[in-house]
Amino acid sequence: MLTLANVSKHYDGKTPRNVLRDVNLELRAGECVAIMGESGVGKSTLLNLAAGLDRPDAGQIVFDGHDLATLDDDAATLQRRQKMGFVFQAFHVLPNLSAAQNIALPLLLNGMRAKEVPVRVSYALLAVGLGGREHALPRELSGGELQRVAIARALVHQPRLVLADEPTGNLDHDTAMRILELLRELAQKNGAGVLLATHSAAVAAAADRVLRLTPDGLEPLEPLLEQ
Repeated sequence: MLTLANVSKHYDGKTPRNVLRDVNLELRAGECVAIMGESGVGKSTLLNLAAGLDRPDAGQIVFDGHDLATLDDDAATLQRRQKMGFVFQAFHVLPNLSAAQNIALPLLLNGMRAKEVPVRVSYALLAVGLGGREHALPRELSGGELQRVAIARALVHQPRLVLADEPTGNLDHDTAMRILELLRELAQKNGAGVLLATHSAAVAAAADRVLRLTPDGLEPLEPLLEQ
């Protein structure tokens, strides 16, 4: 489903630095993979590259048979809109739209018939524990509620790939476990792939595989979690 082969990325500036070097990853359909690592090691950069939001300096990123680096901007945007769901640390909810309207955006952008949208949105709200909050504006929601809106928006169109950057960072333990169960359900029932970055060992332990990102690439972390 998603393959990263010898992917490297560096940023120029007063102090040029290599963020990723020779990263290799195979994410299979129906699989949930957690990426751990120290702050600043490049987990967010890795997710951005996997989404086609940035391009690698070296290596290849293939999603659903398409080399993302070779797609033009319109084709890459279409891939993201139709087949990917994103949970960013900054939420990126639109301030003048209600919770329900924010969640509906992927459905409307993908051409779902208007009469079908409310049912799908209501289900998504209930799934993340926000039933009854559909009309609330972002300024009326807590940080944890905003994160759940972002998660519902990422999952509402049943994407083939979910990329999540600290998806449970603002949630209490019980809500975090519920969200992880939703992600795993999407993967197992729909054959989606889930790639998430997290600092939480408890969150990572719920994934099918756990990898640690280091300056030298990705390495399995399961033995460390079992100690």
